[in-house]
Amino acid sequence: MSAEAADREAATSSRPCTPPQTSWFEFLLEEALLEQHLQKASPDPPPVQLIVQFLEQASKPSVNEQNQVQPPPDNKRNRILKLLALKVAAHLKWDLDVLEKSLSVPVLNMLLNELLCISKVPPGTKHVDVDLSSLPPTTAMAILLYNRWAIRTIVQSSFPVKQVKPGPPQLNVMNQMQQEKELTENILKVLKEQAADSILVLEGALKLNKDLYVHTIRTLDLLAMEPGMVNGETENSTAGLKISAEEIQCQVCYDLGAIYFQQGSTNAAVHENAKEKFFKTKELIAKNGSSSLHFTIDEERLAGYCQACGVLTSSSDDASQQATPYSQIHSCMKSGNYQDLVKIFLEDNLTLSLPVQFRQSVLRELFQKAQQGNDALDEVCFKVCVCNTVCDVLQGRIIDIQFCQLFLKPNKEKIDFLLEVCSRSINLENASEALKRKMAAFLKNLCLGLEDLQLVFMISSHELFIKLLKDDERKLLIDQMRKRSPRINLCTKPVTSFYDIPASASVNIGQLEHQLILSVDPWRIRQILIELHGMTSERQFWTISNKWEVPNVYGNVILGIKDNLTRDLVYILMAKGLHCCAIKDFVHAKQLFAACLELVTEFSPKLRQVMLNEMLLLDIYTHEAGAGVSGERPPSDLISRVRGYLEMRVPDIPLRQVIAEECVAFLLNWRENEYLTMQVPLPLVQTNPYVKLGQLLAATCKELPGPKESRRTAKDLWEVVVQICSVSNQHKRGNDGRVSLIKHRESTLGIMYRSELLSFIKKLREPLVLTTILSLFVKLHNVREDIVNDIAAEHISIWPSSIPNLQSVDFEAVAVTVKELVSYALTINANNHFWLIIQADIYFATNQYSAALHYYLQAGAVCSDFFNKMVPPDVYTDQVIKRMIKCCSLLNCHTQVAILCQFLREVDYKTAFKALQEQNSHDAMDSYYEYIWDVTILEYLTYLHHKRGETDKRQIAIKAIGQTELNASNPEEVLQLAAQRRKKKFLQAMAKLYF
Repeated sequence: MSAEAADREAATSSRPCTPPQTSWFEFLLEEALLEQHLQKASPDPPPVQLIVQFLEQASKPSVNEQNQVQPPPDNKRNRILKLLALKVAAHLKWDLDVLEKSLSVPVLNMLLNELLCISKVPPGTKHVDVDLSSLPPTTAMAILLYNRWAIRTIVQSSFPVKQVKPGPPQLNVMNQMQQEKELTENILKVLKEQAADSILVLEGALKLNKDLYVHTIRTLDLLAMEPGMVNGETENSTAGLKISAEEIQCQVCYDLGAIYFQQGSTNAAVHENAKEKFFKTKELIAKNGSSSLHFTIDEERLAGYCQACGVLTSSSDDASQQATPYSQIHSCMKSGNYQDLVKIFLEDNLTLSLPVQFRQSVLRELFQKAQQGNDALDEVCFKVCVCNTVCDVLQGRIIDIQFCQLFLKPNKEKIDFLLEVCSRSINLENASEALKRKMAAFLKNLCLGLEDLQLVFMISSHELFIKLLKDDERKLLIDQMRKRSPRINLCTKPVTSFYDIPASASVNIGQLEHQLILSVDPWRIRQILIELHGMTSERQFWTISNKWEVPNVYGNVILGIKDNLTRDLVYILMAKGLHCCAIKDFVHAKQLFAACLELVTEFSPKLRQVMLNEMLLLDIYTHEAGAGVSGERPPSDLISRVRGYLEMRVPDIPLRQVIAEECVAFLLNWRENEYLTMQVPLPLVQTNPYVKLGQLLAATCKELPGPKESRRTAKDLWEVVVQICSVSNQHKRGNDGRVSLIKHRESTLGIMYRSELLSFIKKLREPLVLTTILSLFVKLHNVREDIVNDIAAEHISIWPSSIPNLQSVDFEAVAVTVKELVSYALTINANNHFWLIIQADIYFATNQYSAALHYYLQAGAVCSDFFNKMVPPDVYTDQVIKRMIKCCSLLNCHTQVAILCQFLREVDYKTAFKALQEQNSHDAMDSYYEYIWDVTILEYLTYLHHKRGETDKRQIAIKAIGQTELNASNPEEVLQLAAQRRKKKFLQAMAKLYF
């Protein structure tokens, strides 16, 4: 079933609303009234909601005598209803802007599929395979409308949608909304899958350069009047509303620009295509005028698109590139010229041309880059943040919390830069009094927040400060600083222990909570909590952020701590440590965990062991993300700790399953198979499913070189995985009395769920282990499949060839797992030819022949230096070659089929001759003759072209057969060398075609 047919079938089942039931007489009366309204050519369009009502009634299922629900009948009534819906859309001139605003995605999908049907587009035909220039104008226009809508819907779905505030809950309305939401998601999924085809269709439309016609009420009436010609069997080539070629190009360019711009978020090069299309749209609008278009374009949005594309794409015109601050900032970010970036922000503090949202987005991007390990950006972040803060002050906005965080530890350099920004951001001669008061208040509050008197003196003695504050204001500030001096001296006390940090209660609770949320310094976190608990004893400060999450097994123990301060501190340190671990900020995670370990060691052995376990997991993550990436083995101490964790027998210790999972994966990745096979305690194997799975994998990998009779563990592993992939069947009696079979896919009979097994496998990186588990799933997949769809894999012979109870295995889930596993394996090593062959076989089994050829050719290329060496025979087996032959045959590349028939151990002349007889070939045909080395095939080609009277092609075949190196009298070595040279050139040509 094609994507369009799938859409049509999905849309038929939609129920957007429930119109009132009408009799046949009332229906005919309604039709007559609509016809009368449409013929008046009233400026007010008829209600678009009529389309919903007509399609709703036409798609209503029927019930037969046995009370069975049947699809909507294809009778005269339903055909007229669909025609009425099309007439309403025709009255609106098929304006997608109007239709999209008023109709839901399922209804508009149904309407456009009816338009395709009535416009002679055969169901099941892929639009990308149709030549638009050879179609009647109304048919081509219908295809354009559908694909334009598909692209626009994909773009629209990427925009954030404001949630509508729900009214009082009504069960039938909620079910209806949920049904429509699911249907919309299904249609969007199909549209996104065929997005590439829709783009190709629209790109092809730009080459038409001819006027098209769209159906009007009159042409729809003509279709309805012809008996037996329903659903578009009538051809009205030049009837309908004329749409000029310029208008079509303008609208198609705009829609293509929008989809290219959306795709540019993942592929920056696509922005060039978007820029080209948008600027072409502007040219066409300027040439033809927007008022002449049948289909309107939002020129404000178009201008925004053009400006964004001008910033995101490089230009050969340096003057245009540097025309706006946006393009200058983008250029600085791209090139890493952060000095000029700060200069632009500093200059803009006077002009205030950059929006505050744009300033904040640039700062967020800099923070993200700094957090990824670029320490040199810390200073840049501070400088940009200072520029933004001074800008906020001058415009009367609240100071951002990021400035407070960056200014927690001020120094002379920071104060110098801050004063420079303040001085250059205000022109005292022309500034208003209100602006001066804002800047003075900022500098005054800054002094009050500083604890180092030397830094305060730097500000108070600055020229700007003296000009902005009067003498009495400066004296009052000095008095306030003197009163505060005893508390300031506390900060000079050296910090010798975790508990020796003095706590200050001079900041309000809200500011402290903000600092607590942002800080990752354990010493600062403790100081803030001491201050907060000194202000109030009623709050539970571990609850102030919903981002602080601690596993339930730990939370129950931590929340049982009686002392409120200790409980908050332990919970927050652990939550922040786990969060840092999740975002791979391992340095801060280690600091937080170390502080938490020091704290809990004094009062809770249970929590001490918990923290030791978490620090072990952190050390595993740190090694795997650092030295482990380059293949460096972990230190023996870490391996010993991992073993110790698995063998730990401390009672009542809360344990997280993920730690055991990571430990087993760690041992498998570093080939500790001897330990997993021989030294793991038996009780641990019986109680921990990951240990059992790891032991079976390790033992199977050890026995792979051995004889078949020694592979008992392979059978044990097979049985464990089969049980995991089995489902429990349950019978349920429905409302109609019939008994139905329900499969519970996540109710496993094995040691873990299939999703847990898949998650565990995706932690493995050792090629032998991955190959073993992948071959097991491939074998399990092949047990039920016929030989045509069989998938090949390395070491597949070690697994049993049958399952006692086939019905219990969820083979659909097995197929999905195989796809996920091979995709993951190729991320570990994209040049493993056995994994590439598995991927190719999967595409072959699912009828994706072009993709299958891509991976078959890639598998050969990676193991032969791009075919400069001979492809090993265990890679290009006869089965692989036959599948490549079938792929080429189904893609109508018949000359390629004949050439590949030579690759078999015994040349398949029957298939080669049959392929060469095909005259409708989609490949290069006679230009491939130079790759044929089999004289029999070349002689047959000569005879075939002579019989057809194709003199030129016959001469090419004669030239190929006349090459001296193909002479049958040559030594075998010469013939083999000639064949090998032609194989190499042919496979390289194929690779360039499919890569």
